[in-house]
Amino acid sequence: MKISATVITLNEQRHIRQCLESLRGVADEAIVVDSGSQDETLKIAAELGARTCVRDWTDYSDQKNFAASLAAHEWILSLDADECLSSSLRDAILQVKKNSTQAVAFDFPRKAFYLGRWIEHSGWYPDHKVRLFLKDRARWEGQFVHESLRVDGPILRLQGDLLHFSCESVSEHLRTLDRYTTLAAQELWHHRKHSGLPNSLSSALATFVRTYWLKQGFRDGMQGFFISCFASYYNLVKYAKLWELEQRNK
Repeated sequence: MKISATVITLNEQRHIRQCLESLRGVADEAIVVDSGSQDETLKIAAELGARTCVRDWTDYSDQKNFAASLAAHEWILSLDADECLSSSLRDAILQVKKNSTQAVAFDFPRKAFYLGRWIEHSGWYPDHKVRLFLKDRARWEGQFVHESLRVDGPILRLQGDLLHFSCESVSEHLRTLDRYTTLAAQELWHHRKHSGLPNSLSSALATFVRTYWLKQGFRDGMQGFFISCFASYYNLVKYAKLWELEQRNK
């Protein structure tokens, strides 16, 4: 088994080195598809031996599918730039490379480092992701914010965490939420959903209760409280932006 690792980027000089270095000895090639970085992302990627390509941004799914289409090998390991393989996940993938398998894809848990702490609850862990797959048996789907991988065949689970270096500050988290709530509102609009006060309030309140209490966000300290609040805020703001779209298109 040979693996092509793919990463899509935009101004990721803070993370790309750690991401690509974690792939050494696991991936047989690394491909970076960049959508117009103005920082050192491409320079760092090239220095680390990645094959780089610049392509105008379309959406998450399309960019990831395009990256997979450039791969020289049949197995794809798809990472985001702010993710890297833990040592235990590296070992698990290396074992897979040594043995034949009937699986067409593998998933593994993702663990986030958020505001100085590893998050182990709050609905953020274990956050199993399918990221290692045969390129002719899987395809990314979803036009807006929630891209997902559609897999045709059996999926096996690997042990070892995919490490996600999430927001380093509250301000960064708010900037991310602003971008994602815009995409989420566009998705709701596309599917002809409606805003309305009941939807906005019930979604926001239910999300906080689910995240902080049912998914035990309280066990993640202040970070878990912030995650719960921002998850609630995300739902409130996406409906507010949907309301804006409705008003604009009356």
